[in-house]
Amino acid sequence: MSKKILIILSVVALLAVGLLAACEEEEEPVTPPPVVKDTIVIGAARPLSGPWSSIGNSALGPIMTMWEEEVDAAGGIYVADYGKKLAVDFLIYDDTSDLGTMVRLTEKLIVEDEVDILFPACGSSMIQAQAPIANKYEMLYLTAEGGATTMKDSLPGMPFVFVNLSFSDWYQIPVLADMLYAAGARTAYMVNMADVFGVEYGGVATIEFNRVGIEIVGNVTIPIFPDDFEPIIKAAKDANPDVFCCFGYPWIVLPCAAESAAQGFNPGCWIGGPGANFNYFNTPAAEGVVCFAVANRATSPDFAALFDKLEALVGVENLDWWGQPLYAPMVQIWQDSIEATGTLDQATLRDYVATTTFDTILGPTYYTIFGGGGGMMAYECHPGEIGQYQNGICEIVGAGVGPNGVATADFVYPKPVWPTE
Repeated sequence: MSKKILIILSVVALLAVGLLAACEEEEEPVTPPPVVKDTIVIGAARPLSGPWSSIGNSALGPIMTMWEEEVDAAGGIYVADYGKKLAVDFLIYDDTSDLGTMVRLTEKLIVEDEVDILFPACGSSMIQAQAPIANKYEMLYLTAEGGATTMKDSLPGMPFVFVNLSFSDWYQIPVLADMLYAAGARTAYMVNMADVFGVEYGGVATIEFNRVGIEIVGNVTIPIFPDDFEPIIKAAKDANPDVFCCFGYPWIVLPCAAESAAQGFNPGCWIGGPGANFNYFNTPAAEGVVCFAVANRATSPDFAALFDKLEALVGVENLDWWGQPLYAPMVQIWQDSIEATGTLDQATLRDYVATTTFDTILGPTYYTIFGGGGGMMAYECHPGEIGQYQNGICEIVGAGVGPNGVATADFVYPKPVWPTE
């Protein structure tokens, strides 16, 4: 090949390289279009039907309705990532009070529907099944209806899980045991539903009653759905305890109370929950009955306003003296965290919740973190632990043990006898 041809080929090659480089320099990076988002989609598998609906529809349900209306009235929640306020849109499936259905629907909400926020299922057994799913997908999970006595050991490995409700050893039964012993109670009989709730409460009550010197004269496990309440109460009456504990859900607590009245079973203290904490239990026959409760209208002006708003929204029978005082702060924590971080990123929100003291209706509100993992709303934040019906009002007779603790009345022991009419 001649030198002339080689020179021409070299020039052509150089020109080609130059043109390629010029083309590469002229190419501008493609900017993806901004994400258009107008709503925060909140997913939940809830018991809209079935027995658990007697809890969910009078506990977190009214708080969700109230919060949605408040957010709508404010024009949405401001999210800096999108530079505007976003409305909240609830996507709620009916789990029919069935655990397997709830698990399937939870996976659907996260994987298929890709919700922005996951709200909790209802019931201790339900949240214990749902929490690991939320944590697996790294979805921030703030619980509502459901205790977590046996969940504490797993919280170090579930950093996205935060429990909000007060429960057996957080710090209800310790307060109850001290109250009962101080009042003169020395024996107790327990009826425990054959479910996570009943197992946890029966176990903790055994420990705490023994701690203060109250003898357990009966500790009976009953089916989740008993066929006959007459023998249950007859056995308790025959034991003649100072204290009767009905650790079951509303469909157990209400018939047990009615059967106790029918048989004239009048222990010094009759405590039932959940069920007695809902204001649909509040009839003249409820006088003196003890329940688990956190706040009432007399706790503070803010709580008076909360319960007035809820009563206007869902009716007086759907007020919940135990859960709603803690679920109102829960939705506020969600909103404050989104607005403060400016994002819906779950990991960012999780870290903010874990490290922040919030200013809520409770006062200073924060989580006790377990081993660098998940947390529980600190029991020092609870205004109250134990309630008692007195003159048609669920009074707080067992105050919380922290700086937020407020009792609204003295504990009455023994309770008045059941009315005979």
